[in-house]
Amino acid sequence: MRDPYTAGHQKHVANLARAIATEMGIPKEKIEGIRMAGAIHDIGKISVPYELLSKPGPLKDVEFDMIKLHSGSGYPQGLSGEEICLEARIMAVADVVDAMSSHRPYRPALGIEKALEEISQNSGTLYDPEAVDACVRLFAEKEFKLK
Repeated sequence: MRDPYTAGHQKHVANLARAIATEMGIPKEKIEGIRMAGAIHDIGKISVPYELLSKPGPLKDVEFDMIKLHSGSGYPQGLSGEEICLEARIMAVADVVDAMSSHRPYRPALGIEKALEEISQNSGTLYDPEAVDACVRLFAEKEFKLK
């Protein structure tokens, strides 16, 4: 509601996260929870000043610290790897793929190819390898489209 650039982002992330979870063979009862979490995964942005959400340039360190409080990459608790629940690791892959392939105030859309390259190159370090493999398969073999 407060960020016009991400109006469809949550819906896209929810759909992609559900598809990734399905591709990974996650139990059906967890898949609906993953989809619902995707639909509200950026709810923490409500506490971030609008000026930061729509800033058309790089953020200062203090501004980025404010953004980090809303969620992501294990912060603010500093979690990593399997300390982060599988559902959240799936969400991270879906989130970055949609975010990179979409236009933002600070950069044009990078496209799905760049997004898949990002998650593939950082599989096992920033992103869960199983979720990455499932996501890449969806786009490469099953013609998945963000919608």
